[in-house]
Amino acid sequence: MYPSVIEEYLRPGSVSEALAAIARYDEGEAMFLAGGQSAMQAMKSRMLRPQCVVDLQDVAELRGIARDDGALRIGAMTRYVDIASETTLDGAFGALRDAAAHVGDRQVRNRGTIGGSVCWNYVASCMPAVVLGLGGTLELAAADGSTRRLEADDFFLGPLETARREDEILLAVSWPAPAARSGSAYKKWGLVRDALPVVGVCVTVTLGSDGNCTQARVALSGLAGGCQRAPAGEDLLRGCNGDADAIERAMAAIADSVETHSDMSADADYRRQLIRSIGGEVAATAFARARGG
Repeated sequence: MYPSVIEEYLRPGSVSEALAAIARYDEGEAMFLAGGQSAMQAMKSRMLRPQCVVDLQDVAELRGIARDDGALRIGAMTRYVDIASETTLDGAFGALRDAAAHVGDRQVRNRGTIGGSVCWNYVASCMPAVVLGLGGTLELAAADGSTRRLEADDFFLGPLETARREDEILLAVSWPAPAARSGSAYKKWGLVRDALPVVGVCVTVTLGSDGNCTQARVALSGLAGGCQRAPAGEDLLRGCNGDADAIERAMAAIADSVETHSDMSADADYRRQLIRSIGGEVAATAFARARGG
């Protein structure tokens, strides 16, 4: 299919130029374009009909991975391929590399961006669940010069819906320095190796000096409700040492507590089983990374 008529295409060189461009249009008439891997398909199908497209490819200040005393900041226009190859993300932020290495195919990983993914917030998408599972903070700037920071729990509202206003641009996703002995992991199951997740699971844990879990976050992707936390599993992981029985109980609790659906990819029962099996692998990996393995 062909998109509806796009009256203006702009390619600003800075955040300020991009915000000034979007401010020229009324709400819903203009949109930012990041990697374009999802948005272009939506425009071709006329799900999106912008009068103006503001392409962010030339905004260098939105790209890059920065570490400062352990804290992490990833610019919104940072590509999946750059995240997947960043070895400093191992351990506490390992889930980011796990997800980025298997998003789409090689072409998608070389064009797609973390910012585009989290702002699009597609129901079957890896990066929103990982940002949520890792407890990221979303940094936003508006055309009126204001800025704000939103926790991931407050940013993701539902499939294809976030708290970002249309006149706001996502600058970066950031995290404070993780506690010692922290680890994270992510894995998905799709119809082929790098397909969209039928189910994906992200687990983040922090261990105390005795080896028991003191903090845990679990997030899911691929469900009808979009990326979501799994508090039933988080509660059971806290206080355990990552043994197989404890992990199995936690994942079973998640599978029983979330709403799964049936479609052409898998039925509801199979999705629950995927949560148990994939979740068990992911949690075990997160614990191993937290121990330094």
